[in-house]
Amino acid sequence: MSNIHSTAIIDPAAHIDSTATVGPYAVIGPHVRIGARTSVGPHCVIEGHTRIGEDNKIFQFASLGAVPQDKKYAGESTRLEIGHRNTIREFCTFNLGTVQDRGVTSIGDDNWIMAYVHIAHDCVVGNQTILANNATLAGHVHLGDWAIIGGLTGVHQFSRIGAHAMAGFASHVSQDVPPFMMVDGNPLAVRGFNVEGLRRRGFSAERIAAIKQAYRVLYRQGLTLEAAINALNELSHEHPHGAADIAQLRDFVAASQRGIVR
Repeated sequence: MSNIHSTAIIDPAAHIDSTATVGPYAVIGPHVRIGARTSVGPHCVIEGHTRIGEDNKIFQFASLGAVPQDKKYAGESTRLEIGHRNTIREFCTFNLGTVQDRGVTSIGDDNWIMAYVHIAHDCVVGNQTILANNATLAGHVHLGDWAIIGGLTGVHQFSRIGAHAMAGFASHVSQDVPPFMMVDGNPLAVRGFNVEGLRRRGFSAERIAAIKQAYRVLYRQGLTLEAAINALNELSHEHPHGAADIAQLRDFVAASQRGIVR
Protein backbone atom coordinates (compact mmCIF):
# COMPACT_ATOMS: atom_id res chain seq x y z
CA MET A 1 0.00 0.00 0.00
CA SER A 2 1.48 3.35 -1.08
CA ASN A 3 0.37 5.12 2.11
CA ILE A 4 2.30 2.70 4.36
CA HIS A 5 6.00 3.48 4.53
CA SER A 6 8.29 0.72 3.37
CA THR A 7 10.17 0.66 6.68
CA ALA A 8 7.05 0.10 8.81
CA ILE A 9 6.79 -3.36 10.37
CA ILE A 10 3.19 -4.53 10.22
CA ASP A 11 2.00 -8.00 11.13
CA PRO A 12 0.09 -9.57 8.22
CA ALA A 13 -2.85 -10.25 10.54
CA ALA A 14 -3.34 -6.57 11.39
CA HIS A 15 -6.32 -4.88 9.75
CA ILE A 16 -5.51 -1.40 8.44
CA ASP A 17 -8.02 0.49 6.36
CA SER A 18 -6.82 1.29 2.85
CA THR A 19 -7.14 5.02 3.52
CA ALA A 20 -5.06 4.99 6.73
CA THR A 21 -1.42 6.07 6.66
CA VAL A 22 1.52 4.61 8.56
CA GLY A 23 4.83 6.43 8.88
CA PRO A 24 8.43 5.20 8.84
CA TYR A 25 9.57 2.59 11.37
CA ALA A 26 6.15 2.18 12.96
CA VAL A 27 5.49 -1.26 14.46
CA ILE A 28 1.94 -2.66 14.39
CA GLY A 29 0.96 -5.99 15.95
CA PRO A 30 -1.35 -8.76 14.74
CA HIS A 31 -4.46 -7.88 16.77
CA VAL A 32 -4.58 -4.20 15.80
CA ARG A 33 -7.41 -2.67 13.77
CA ILE A 34 -7.05 0.87 12.39
CA GLY A 35 -9.95 2.74 10.78
CA ALA A 36 -10.31 4.98 7.78
CA ARG A 37 -8.13 8.06 7.35
CA THR A 38 -6.28 7.56 10.64
CA SER A 39 -2.62 8.54 10.44
CA VAL A 40 0.08 6.79 12.46
CA GLY A 41 3.32 8.74 12.79
CA PRO A 42 6.91 7.55 12.59
CA HIS A 43 8.24 5.16 15.24
CA CYS A 44 4.84 4.49 16.83
CA VAL A 45 4.29 1.09 18.43
CA ILE A 46 0.69 -0.18 18.39
CA GLU A 47 0.20 -3.63 19.87
CA GLY A 48 -2.20 -5.78 21.86
CA HIS A 49 -5.90 -6.12 21.06
CA THR A 50 -6.20 -2.49 20.02
CA ARG A 51 -8.98 -0.98 17.96
CA ILE A 52 -8.59 2.56 16.62
CA GLY A 53 -11.43 4.33 14.82
CA GLU A 54 -11.51 6.83 11.99
CA ASP A 55 -9.76 10.18 11.39
CA ASN A 56 -7.37 9.94 14.33
CA LYS A 57 -3.99 11.68 14.21
CA ILE A 58 -1.33 9.74 16.12
CA PHE A 59 1.99 11.54 16.31
CA GLN A 60 5.46 10.04 16.39
CA PHE A 61 6.74 7.77 19.19
CA ALA A 62 3.34 7.00 20.73
CA SER A 63 2.97 3.60 22.43
CA LEU A 64 -0.59 2.26 22.30
CA GLY A 65 -1.85 -1.10 23.55
CA ALA A 66 1.12 -2.23 25.64
CA VAL A 67 0.44 -4.53 28.58
CA PRO A 68 -0.75 -2.74 31.73
CA GLN A 69 1.67 -1.64 34.41
CA ASP A 70 -0.07 -3.88 36.92
CA LYS A 71 1.72 -6.76 38.66
CA LYS A 72 -1.51 -8.77 38.64
CA TYR A 73 -1.62 -8.85 34.85
CA ALA A 74 -0.95 -12.39 33.65
CA GLY A 75 -1.30 -12.11 29.89
CA GLU A 76 -5.09 -12.12 29.68
CA SER A 77 -6.71 -11.04 26.42
CA THR A 78 -7.73 -7.49 27.31
CA ARG A 79 -8.26 -4.49 25.03
CA LEU A 80 -7.66 -0.86 24.17
CA GLU A 81 -10.39 0.93 22.22
CA ILE A 82 -9.97 4.40 20.73
CA GLY A 83 -12.81 6.22 18.98
CA HIS A 84 -12.80 8.78 16.18
CA ARG A 85 -11.14 12.13 15.44
CA ASN A 86 -8.73 12.06 18.37
CA THR A 87 -5.42 13.90 18.34
CA ILE A 88 -2.74 11.89 20.18
CA ARG A 89 0.55 13.73 20.43
CA GLU A 90 4.14 12.58 20.84
CA PHE A 91 5.21 9.94 23.40
CA CYS A 92 1.71 9.15 24.70
CA THR A 93 1.27 5.77 26.40
CA PHE A 94 -2.14 4.06 26.56
CA ASN A 95 -2.29 0.58 28.14
CA LEU A 96 -4.62 -2.39 27.81
CA GLY A 97 -7.28 -3.13 30.43
CA THR A 98 -7.21 -5.81 33.11
CA VAL A 99 -9.57 -8.63 34.08
CA GLN A 100 -9.85 -7.09 37.55
CA ASP A 101 -12.02 -4.40 35.92
CA ARG A 102 -13.96 -4.32 32.66
CA GLY A 103 -11.02 -5.62 30.65
CA VAL A 104 -10.82 -2.60 28.36
CA THR A 105 -9.26 0.85 28.38
CA SER A 106 -11.46 3.15 26.32
CA ILE A 107 -11.02 6.61 24.81
CA GLY A 108 -14.01 8.23 23.12
CA ASP A 109 -14.19 10.75 20.27
CA ASP A 110 -12.75 14.22 19.53
CA ASN A 111 -10.24 14.25 22.37
CA TRP A 112 -7.16 16.49 22.34
CA ILE A 113 -4.37 14.55 24.08
CA MET A 114 -1.04 16.34 24.29
CA ALA A 115 2.51 14.99 24.54
CA TYR A 116 3.64 12.49 27.19
CA VAL A 117 0.12 11.78 28.46
CA HIS A 118 -0.28 8.40 30.18
CA ILE A 119 -3.66 6.65 30.25
CA ALA A 120 -3.38 3.54 32.38
CA HIS A 121 -5.32 0.28 32.38
CA ASP A 122 -9.11 0.31 32.57
CA CYS A 123 -9.47 4.08 32.26
CA VAL A 124 -12.61 5.42 30.63
CA VAL A 125 -12.09 8.73 28.82
CA GLY A 126 -15.19 10.38 27.35
CA ASN A 127 -15.52 12.76 24.41
CA GLN A 128 -14.16 16.26 23.74
CA THR A 129 -11.68 16.13 26.63
CA ILE A 130 -8.32 17.91 26.80
CA LEU A 131 -5.32 16.38 28.54
CA ALA A 132 -2.34 18.74 28.59
CA ASN A 133 1.32 17.71 28.48
CA ASN A 134 2.39 15.09 31.03
CA ALA A 135 -1.10 14.60 32.47
CA THR A 136 -1.28 11.12 34.00
CA LEU A 137 -4.34 8.98 34.62
CA ALA A 138 -3.70 6.03 36.93
CA GLY A 139 -5.66 2.81 36.58
CA HIS A 140 -9.47 2.73 36.62
CA VAL A 141 -9.91 6.52 36.29
CA HIS A 142 -13.11 7.80 34.67
CA LEU A 143 -12.96 11.13 32.85
CA GLY A 144 -16.23 12.74 31.77
CA ASP A 145 -17.05 14.53 28.52
CA TRP A 146 -15.49 17.98 28.02
CA ALA A 147 -13.26 17.63 31.09
CA ILE A 148 -9.85 19.34 31.04
CA ILE A 149 -6.75 18.07 32.85
CA GLY A 150 -3.87 20.53 33.19
CA GLY A 151 -0.25 19.77 32.46
CA LEU A 152 1.78 17.74 34.99
CA THR A 153 -1.43 16.77 36.82
CA GLY A 154 -1.71 13.28 38.28
CA VAL A 155 -5.05 11.55 38.85
CA HIS A 156 -5.12 8.82 41.50
CA GLN A 157 -6.43 5.36 40.62
CA PHE A 158 -10.19 4.82 40.82
CA SER A 159 -10.86 8.58 40.85
CA ARG A 160 -13.66 10.06 38.75
CA ILE A 161 -13.71 13.49 37.15
CA GLY A 162 -17.12 14.68 36.03
CA ALA A 163 -18.22 16.24 32.78
CA HIS A 164 -17.12 19.86 32.16
CA ALA A 165 -14.79 19.79 35.18
CA MET A 166 -11.32 21.30 35.00
CA ALA A 167 -8.16 20.43 36.95
CA GLY A 168 -5.44 23.06 36.87
CA PHE A 169 -1.71 22.77 36.29
CA ALA A 170 0.34 20.39 38.47
CA SER A 171 -2.58 19.30 40.62
CA HIS A 172 -2.88 16.16 42.75
CA VAL A 173 -6.30 14.64 42.13
CA SER A 174 -6.96 11.93 44.72
CA GLN A 175 -10.72 12.36 45.22
CA ASP A 176 -13.65 12.59 42.82
CA VAL A 177 -14.15 15.94 41.10
CA PRO A 178 -17.86 16.68 40.54
CA PRO A 179 -19.14 17.87 37.15
CA PHE A 180 -18.65 21.56 36.28
CA MET A 181 -16.11 22.22 39.08
CA MET A 182 -12.69 23.87 38.75
CA VAL A 183 -9.98 22.46 41.01
CA ASP A 184 -6.26 22.80 41.49
CA GLY A 185 -3.44 22.43 43.97
CA ASN A 186 -1.89 19.90 46.32
CA PRO A 187 -3.89 19.40 48.45
CA LEU A 188 -6.63 19.77 45.88
CA ALA A 189 -9.26 22.47 46.38
CA VAL A 190 -12.33 23.67 44.50
CA ARG A 191 -11.81 27.18 43.12
CA GLY A 192 -15.23 27.73 41.55
CA PHE A 193 -17.23 26.30 38.68
CA ASN A 194 -16.27 26.27 35.02
CA VAL A 195 -18.47 29.16 33.91
CA GLU A 196 -16.32 30.22 30.96
CA GLY A 197 -16.16 26.68 29.61
CA LEU A 198 -19.94 26.36 29.83
CA ARG A 199 -20.42 29.63 27.95
CA ARG A 200 -18.10 28.48 25.19
CA ARG A 201 -20.10 25.27 24.87
CA GLY A 202 -23.37 27.11 24.40
CA PHE A 203 -24.96 26.71 27.82
CA SER A 204 -27.82 29.17 28.24
CA ALA A 205 -27.78 31.85 30.92
CA GLU A 206 -30.54 29.93 32.74
CA ARG A 207 -28.55 26.71 32.83
CA ILE A 208 -25.42 28.51 34.04
CA ALA A 209 -27.42 30.26 36.77
CA ALA A 210 -28.78 26.90 37.93
CA ILE A 211 -25.29 25.36 38.03
CA LYS A 212 -24.04 28.39 39.98
CA GLN A 213 -26.74 27.85 42.60
CA ALA A 214 -25.89 24.15 42.76
CA TYR A 215 -22.22 25.03 43.29
CA ARG A 216 -23.18 27.31 46.17
CA VAL A 217 -25.30 24.59 47.77
CA LEU A 218 -22.46 22.10 47.59
CA TYR A 219 -19.54 24.36 48.51
CA ARG A 220 -20.66 27.64 50.07
CA GLN A 221 -23.49 26.92 52.52
CA GLY A 222 -21.68 24.77 55.05
CA LEU A 223 -24.05 21.84 54.55
CA THR A 224 -23.19 18.23 55.25
CA LEU A 225 -22.94 16.12 52.13
CA GLU A 226 -26.26 14.44 52.85
CA ALA A 227 -27.98 17.78 53.41
CA ALA A 228 -26.41 19.18 50.22
CA ILE A 229 -27.74 16.25 48.17
CA ASN A 230 -31.23 16.85 49.58
CA ALA A 231 -30.94 20.56 48.83
CA LEU A 232 -29.92 19.79 45.25
CA ASN A 233 -33.09 17.74 44.88
CA GLU A 234 -35.13 20.77 45.85
CA LEU A 235 -33.07 23.09 43.68
CA SER A 236 -33.80 21.08 40.54
CA HIS A 237 -37.52 21.90 40.95
CA GLU A 238 -36.73 25.62 41.22
CA HIS A 239 -34.63 25.67 38.03
CA PRO A 240 -36.42 23.63 35.34
CA HIS A 241 -34.01 24.81 32.62
CA GLY A 242 -31.06 23.45 34.61
CA ALA A 243 -32.77 20.47 36.22
CA ALA A 244 -30.83 17.92 34.18
CA ASP A 245 -27.49 19.58 35.02
CA ILE A 246 -28.33 19.70 38.73
CA ALA A 247 -29.39 16.05 38.62
CA GLN A 248 -26.11 15.14 36.93
CA LEU A 249 -24.17 16.86 39.72
CA ARG A 250 -26.34 15.35 42.46
CA ASP A 251 -26.10 11.81 41.09
CA PHE A 252 -22.32 12.04 40.70
CA VAL A 253 -21.90 13.18 44.30
CA ALA A 254 -24.30 10.57 45.66
CA ALA A 255 -22.47 7.76 43.81
CA SER A 256 -18.95 8.77 44.87
CA GLN A 257 -16.93 5.96 46.45
CA ARG A 258 -13.72 7.88 47.13
CA GLY A 259 -15.47 11.02 48.37
CA ILE A 260 -15.55 14.30 46.49
CA VAL A 261 -13.02 17.09 46.78
CA ARG A 262 -14.56 19.60 49.15
